[in-house]
Amino acid sequence: MSRRRWLRSGLGALAATQVVLGLWVLLLPELFWKWPWVSHLPPYNEHLLRDFGGASAALAVVLCSAVAAMERRLVVTALVAYLVSSVAHLLFHAQHLESLSAASGAGFMALLGTAVLLPTALLWLAADGTAFRAVSPGGTERAPRAGGPGQGSGT
Repeated sequence: MSRRRWLRSGLGALAATQVVLGLWVLLLPELFWKWPWVSHLPPYNEHLLRDFGGASAALAVVLCSAVAAMERRLVVTALVAYLVSSVAHLLFHAQHLESLSAASGAGFMALLGTAVLLPTALLWLAADGTAFRAVSPGGTERAPRAGGPGQGSGT
């Protein structure tokens, strides 16, 4: 699979998780709260949950835009925004594991760690720019057209 396909697939996976998470928290905050990895930090705060859901939905919009456009600056911006959110989330929960069992805490950290490692790997794929080169009908890469839609500057 080409770098472009890996990058688009990874961005799509990140976008899908943010769509699901954002809608879940916005539409059903009480149900989200009942998830053991969330409810271990009482008290229930609907305002905070809906803010988190809204931020997740907003991040989903940026990620979906990056998937659709596959423009280098937008892809990198979306991935960096996702990383900022994921690293902050990981660091917070890493400091608040005391009420979880060792196995549950390890599983939770693995999940949150994946949310940092995947966009880091995707950022690495996006770094050299080859994922943003157009592919000719014969399957060979060619430089992007200057000013072409979704092509960006290639830098």
